[in-house]
Amino acid sequence: MKHPSSSFTATAAAAAALSILSACTTTGLGGGELQQKGQADQPVLFSWQSRDGGISGTMVATLPDATYRGPFFQITQQTERQAVAPLWGGWREGWMDWPYWGWGAYGPYDWTEFATRYSGKVLANLATPDGKHMRCRLHLAKPAQGMSGGGDGECQLQGGSIIHARF
Repeated sequence: MKHPSSSFTATAAAAAALSILSACTTTGLGGGELQQKGQADQPVLFSWQSRDGGISGTMVATLPDATYRGPFFQITQQTERQAVAPLWGGWREGWMDWPYWGWGAYGPYDWTEFATRYSGKVLANLATPDGKHMRCRLHLAKPAQGMSGGGDGECQLQGGSIIHARF
């Protein structure tokens, strides 16, 4: 027979562990404007959640007609190529085809140069449930604080529409 306090102890321990884990989660909000040719700017709401202080996590962008969700990563010189593989889904690896990005002008894609050049930036690759993609490059105001330190940048939808983002 179980002692009545053993189930209470297990429940209390589980609650304490959950509390500790949720205390490590950081979240944030931001906004932006979707710019499309021939149309008025439309508002975009950004939110993000991270379990490592804003270095990586999940980002959501809510547009008037769709919601995009996916991973974000802060690039550091220690970031390993395979860790950011989810960034390229739906796009050319390295995003060399994005004029804002500017990487294509620097020759063949080399991860070491890429990580050095973009250290302190946050990159995100978001998608809708039906497979439309959005990519984001964000400049951190305070890179040591990750996403919590704020910043701004630009996102691009497949098809070329641009979102100017702030968080």
